[in-house]
Amino acid sequence: MTMRKLLGALMTCAALTGGIAHAADYPDHTVKLIVSLPPGSAADNTARFLSRHLSDRFKQSFVVENRPGANSFIAAQAVIASPPDGYTLFVSTNSPVTTNAAVYKNIPYDPIRDFTPIAPVARFPMVLVVGADSPYKSVAELVAAAKQAPGKLNFGTSTATYQAYLELFHEMNGIKSTHVPYKGTGAALTDVAGGILQYSLADVSAVMPLIRGGKLRALAVGSPERLKDLPEIPTMQESGTKGYEAFAWSAVFGPANMDPKVVKVLADAIAELLRAPESVTFLNNLGAEIFAGTPQSLKAFQAAELETMKGVVQRANMQQE
Repeated sequence: MTMRKLLGALMTCAALTGGIAHAADYPDHTVKLIVSLPPGSAADNTARFLSRHLSDRFKQSFVVENRPGANSFIAAQAVIASPPDGYTLFVSTNSPVTTNAAVYKNIPYDPIRDFTPIAPVARFPMVLVVGADSPYKSVAELVAAAKQAPGKLNFGTSTATYQAYLELFHEMNGIKSTHVPYKGTGAALTDVAGGILQYSLADVSAVMPLIRGGKLRALAVGSPERLKDLPEIPTMQESGTKGYEAFAWSAVFGPANMDPKVVKVLADAIAELLRAPESVTFLNNLGAEIFAGTPQSLKAFQAAELETMKGVVQRANMQQE
């Protein structure tokens, strides 16, 4: 063997050994969990739950960093600009990694190419709500009113995902209403409660306080089964919208090109956490359910939902610059 070949072989061996050592030692300093929504949101609650348990599991700090605003572009770009070493992770919801790419023509990143899927975590059923004083007591009554006055009813949402799922509901029921965009879910739901908007759709953790406080009335839930916290509220399918499901979900991603060994370390740790009874209890108390899986299943799920959202957005003419 020539000296050049020997040096090359030694460098290759050192690189491989270094990669293995890195994965074996991971993590050896603080890991950031970036969230695109503010404190108190479902994604933030999920991230803080992960941070506590992953910190205990690895004996290193996992800290939550909220980067809200700009349709989640700020948070997403912060993640993809980070080294793919596993020390900057994204606790994402639907919008940054699926819906945004369907809605915005000039999105500043590629949700498939620029992220490494690591682990799904939780699903939050969405709930169709009206004001407590609304004349609509059921989905059928709301649909009938919308058919009688096309475009006259107003609905408000704060994310592209909520709007897309409502547009899918409209499509499946043959109705049209007028969308009013909001910067925050709380503001949209407050205006539903106040009668400024006729209805909205949001995840169960966002609407439950207003339902319990007598400000909102739930008409239907987007899960295939009724919720234990709202047992009297029918599903969308029971209410006549056959095949309709709507969930907000959270999952962990990293920057593109992460070391597969580090991905496996994280994925295995999150899967182990989600099998614990404490996790089931915590997420159920938020109105969520376990959304367990592998990096491969998350990748397939993300791609499938993106294609679904593209179809909804195109048919509803939702696309924006």
